[in-house]
Amino acid sequence: MQTYHIFFTKNYFRFCATAILMAVLLLSESKAQKKEKPVPPLAYKNGQLIYTPDSLGNRIPDFSYCGYKGGDEVIPDLPVKVIVPPSAGDATARIQAAIDFVSKQNSDTKGFRGVVLLQAGTYLVEGSLRFHTSGVVLRGSGIDKTILRGTGLSRATLIEINGTDDRISGDTISIQTNYVPVNATSFEVANTKGLKEGQELQIIRPSVVPWIQLLKTDHFGGGITSLGWKPGQRDIRWTRTITAIKGNQLTIDAPLTTALDINYGGGKIVPFTWKGRISNCGVEELTLESDFNKANAKDEDHRWMAITIDDAKDCWVRRVQFNHFAGSAVAVYENAARITVEDCIAQKPVSEIGGERRNVFFTAGQQTLFQRCFSEEGIHDFATGFCAPGPNAFVQCEAKNAYGFSGGIDSWASGVLFDIVNVDGNAISFLNRGQDGQGAGWSTANSVLWNCSAARIDCYQPPGAQNWSFGAWSQFAGDGYWGESNNSIEPRSLYYAQLRERLGKKIDSRPQVMNIQTDASSSPSVATAAELTSLAKDPAQTLVQFIYTVISSNPVIADVRGAKTIDQIGVPAPPRYHVLPALEVKNGWLQRQDAVVAGNRLSVPWWNGSARPYGAAKAGMAITRFVPGRTGTGLTDDLDAVADTMQSRNILAIEQNYGLWYERRRDDHERIRRMDGEVWAPFYELPFARSGLGTAWDGLSKYDLTKYNTWYWNRLRRFADLADRKGLILVHQNYFQHNIIEAGAHYADFPWRPANNINNTGFPEPVPYAGDKRIFMAEQFYDETHPVRRPLHIAYIRQCLDNFRGNGSVIHTISEEFTGPLHFVKFWTGVIAEWEKEKGEHPMIALSVTKDVQDSLLADPQHAAVIDIIDIRYWHYQADGSVYAPAGGQNLAPRQHARLLKPKRSSFEQVYRAVREYREKYPQKAVIYSADSDHLGWAVFMAGGSMAQLPRLPEGMLRDAARMQPLPVTGKQYVLSDGSGNFIAYGESGTELKPGLSGKPATATWIDPRTGAIRKKEQIRNNKTASLTPPSGNWVLWVKVN
Repeated sequence: MQTYHIFFTKNYFRFCATAILMAVLLLSESKAQKKEKPVPPLAYKNGQLIYTPDSLGNRIPDFSYCGYKGGDEVIPDLPVKVIVPPSAGDATARIQAAIDFVSKQNSDTKGFRGVVLLQAGTYLVEGSLRFHTSGVVLRGSGIDKTILRGTGLSRATLIEINGTDDRISGDTISIQTNYVPVNATSFEVANTKGLKEGQELQIIRPSVVPWIQLLKTDHFGGGITSLGWKPGQRDIRWTRTITAIKGNQLTIDAPLTTALDINYGGGKIVPFTWKGRISNCGVEELTLESDFNKANAKDEDHRWMAITIDDAKDCWVRRVQFNHFAGSAVAVYENAARITVEDCIAQKPVSEIGGERRNVFFTAGQQTLFQRCFSEEGIHDFATGFCAPGPNAFVQCEAKNAYGFSGGIDSWASGVLFDIVNVDGNAISFLNRGQDGQGAGWSTANSVLWNCSAARIDCYQPPGAQNWSFGAWSQFAGDGYWGESNNSIEPRSLYYAQLRERLGKKIDSRPQVMNIQTDASSSPSVATAAELTSLAKDPAQTLVQFIYTVISSNPVIADVRGAKTIDQIGVPAPPRYHVLPALEVKNGWLQRQDAVVAGNRLSVPWWNGSARPYGAAKAGMAITRFVPGRTGTGLTDDLDAVADTMQSRNILAIEQNYGLWYERRRDDHERIRRMDGEVWAPFYELPFARSGLGTAWDGLSKYDLTKYNTWYWNRLRRFADLADRKGLILVHQNYFQHNIIEAGAHYADFPWRPANNINNTGFPEPVPYAGDKRIFMAEQFYDETHPVRRPLHIAYIRQCLDNFRGNGSVIHTISEEFTGPLHFVKFWTGVIAEWEKEKGEHPMIALSVTKDVQDSLLADPQHAAVIDIIDIRYWHYQADGSVYAPAGGQNLAPRQHARLLKPKRSSFEQVYRAVREYREKYPQKAVIYSADSDHLGWAVFMAGGSMAQLPRLPEGMLRDAARMQPLPVTGKQYVLSDGSGNFIAYGESGTELKPGLSGKPATATWIDPRTGAIRKKEQIRNNKTASLTPPSGNWVLWVKVN
């Protein structure tokens, strides 16, 4: 036992020594771990912000540069120059005249011109109000006293603060610094030639392949890369001003929000001048609202956007209430900077719940500040757009009953601050959206959440960047930086703390935030508990109440001395337009003003596209494409600009058909029902109205085929009016067959499909897709005997005719891509004949069908009488003289017929043959050619065809042609003649000219058939045998008797 005891004791002491040693080691390690605790990227100590950059120098951005004048100055109260009293009826012209009057006044030394004051009362505005000159402010007499109401069924923006993007760029200079970190304000450039302090420049960070691959945004799944990011599509562009130049080092006036890394494309600068940008404009102290159809809670035939701002700098919106808008209260676009929106309340929006709706306070610009803004029942209440370069800040904002998240809704908005933002019942999201938002991918980078609250906060770290959350109350998600979650932190507002550190005590009167008034201690004293109990009897102060408190305690000073009323100044008379004579068929030609109509043709896009800058730049012109709040090619086209462009490019006609589907998600050609209404722009509008009831396959409400999309039809009518004034043509294809044949996706969102309407149209559901992929609904769609669909077809055809009553520039055809049966064409012409008899009018009707249907209908005098124009479109003579003429009514699309029959190209001679045959057989009708080789315009024209695609010809030539007819072809010489010595001849290179002159004095004009340019002119003197030698190459000769 003794031996054992000694052994135990030795081992016991050995064990104790080991345990003590381990404890010491663990304690040392614990202390070491505590010493190595990461330093937070931002701390607040002794009233100061302390930043800790990462290893590359990136740090939390300084957001104090956001807002009017880059945060340096407060919004001024300007003197009133014009007063607009309320009046009955539409006030658009009166208010716009006042804006235009002030715009013409001289600006003061700070760039201000003055205020247009609206008195207390309600102003009805049928149009849009446009700010186009710097220094003009529109002011009401109080947020609850002056109401400006957008009336009518227009979707037009109520107020536009828009300059002109006429920037002139200088030479591109590369940035030489290998790595320029987040929040940097200086860097080296290759040279500073031509640069100076005060010079504005654009700093560009290219979107290169390595960066896209780092982010893993080149592909979002499914093996399909169409939505993936492509090089050059997501370049980040900051607008900055040079504040200092030292050698090759530039210092700029505001920080960068994404690092410039030589490994990911580096960066470059481009100096510019920009005369068309406007500044120092504002809207303040009133209520903006939209009329809407109160019988439809999802009505969208009313105003979408209250205020939009673009091509502008140092502007503001303050103390404005917004009611009933479908889109945004304020939308700041990518060419706007240093904008403040404050003390604004947006309520009672009216729209579908879906994409591009209710993005209430939105910015795609930079250095924008939204503060003390309240939104109710929005979707993306506080949102940043595509590659918004930042910094941008939302301070003391609240979303109540939100239908969607706030945060980044498109790609890579960098330098975003959400500061005291509360989203009730939904999320604030800084994350990778993946394919959502049309392949938005990473939506937000190098952005901060500060003292925010939401149902969920998504704070994820993008590769090579960061997002930070401090003091968040929410459900949490993400691998970004989290600090002090479930705690309210100091300072209350990061924006104002940064502003004070930059500008000092002079800004101490500017912060207007809702501070926490009571203690959150878990162990209050008895007295404190009693005090808090007493305070608990009253509801907490709301942001709306706080906004009104701020407004009432800081009234705008209205100096009206010397102001005039608009009645004293006067309102210009509205412009009057000359309308050209209507199109008519005369002498077998389609004519206007006794001249044959000829020129190029344009077909509208009807699927695909993107509203982002890279997509819009490649888009074609359209009439019924819609992007809320955005105007321009690829967006909502400016129809005046479309018409002017057509004239300048010698485009005679635009061929219109409705969209294949409404929104861009369906461009993937899937047949699936969408899980929500987050539709993607641009929208190719359809002719029928949404009902506000049920849910269609695209996630919005179902269509009502007995009601029509007012915006769609008004746009078409508006273009037809322009065509009447400018000598253009609208070819209106009533239907679009593509929906009912070929890919099943064509039918998925089709309004006539029973799943998409409330009219029980009787097509089979579930849809019997052939091979689970294809659709064959043509036979059923063209069944005009169906008891439900027949009256819908009749009403729709009549709508097509009613919409253009009084217009003289519209040609109606039955459908784009039409290969339907004869009986439906007769039904169509029958409805038109009944309408004509009832209205006493005869619209211009073109027969654009397969050859067998065409010939059969023209052989029927009753139906042929409706037809004015024969359009050779779905058949042609091939170059070998054989005919390619698929039959109608076989339930095959044009390209399906082509795959079976494999047609060959036509030729000059065969195009001439086709047109000439129908001109001779039906001399009282015009013939146009739209089939294969329709570019052979001279063949069409020389055969007597109208709307030939010819270059712009010398003045008077088409007027002479209107009196001519084709003569028999001699060799390869084609002649039109009026029998009185005037003629037009076309010959190919080397063709011998046999003019057959009349012997009368005449002018011979040689024309280049490719360009329409005059090559030379000759005078013919009383000689029937004058020698006229054709120039080299193909030629056109116009001989006109003097």
